[in-house]
Amino acid sequence: MLRTLAERLSRNLSFRRRLPDRFGGANILVSPEGGLRYWRRDLEKVDPTLLNAAAEWVQPGDIIWDVGANVGLFTFAAAGLAGPGGQVLAVEPDAWLAGLLRRSAQIPARPRAHVDVLEAAVSNRIGMSEFVVASRARSSNHLAGFGLSQAGSCREKRQVPTVTLDSLLGFNPSPSLVKIDVEGAEQDLLAGAELLLTAVRPILLCEVSGPSAAAVTQILSSAGYTIFDADAIRTERRPLPEAVWNTLALPHFAT
Repeated sequence: MLRTLAERLSRNLSFRRRLPDRFGGANILVSPEGGLRYWRRDLEKVDPTLLNAAAEWVQPGDIIWDVGANVGLFTFAAAGLAGPGGQVLAVEPDAWLAGLLRRSAQIPARPRAHVDVLEAAVSNRIGMSEFVVASRARSSNHLAGFGLSQAGSCREKRQVPTVTLDSLLGFNPSPSLVKIDVEGAEQDLLAGAELLLTAVRPILLCEVSGPSAAAVTQILSSAGYTIFDADAIRTERRPLPEAVWNTLALPHFAT
């Protein structure tokens, strides 16, 4: 009851929060529409796994794709780490969140990677698809036919353009790392990424839902990736037989 009330009171709110110093300390716009945890003032505590993964894997000059960018916590943390020689592509199908990302990109900050925002969903085909705006947090938005239990009911449905990861290669520099959060549509997304996985071979940080785990594992293994738990401490990280919720997938030549 209280959570539902808090979610309703959070709608269309946004405010500035400062990224931790290790990511450049820039101000970005966040919203509890992207998850009630964004009421926190300390962004370090909002999603430690995501921020720690950025700190571990993003290097100066890197090209980063953030697929399912939400309010841009990973987007702008990566931009700070990649620096002015890098580039970040934030892919977000929700027009409201995409607008928030663009506004954050315009806030003056220390030199960081340029951030482009693409308002589209990523799938296994280029076209149009029905997109569901969740009644709860917008972080649970999803393409019709997918979605997880925390989405609640449907707030509204929209038509959005869909692209494939392979199609993005024709218009953007090849990424060294791709972060993926697509609320159950991971299998379809990776099915449209054959060239990316076999030729470009970026590091992947991917949320994987239980029903998608076996199919995602098959696609990644066939493309020559080793699967790890991104939540595990680096010194204790071991290869896994199947994708987990926070999957780190490394191409076999990565160390």
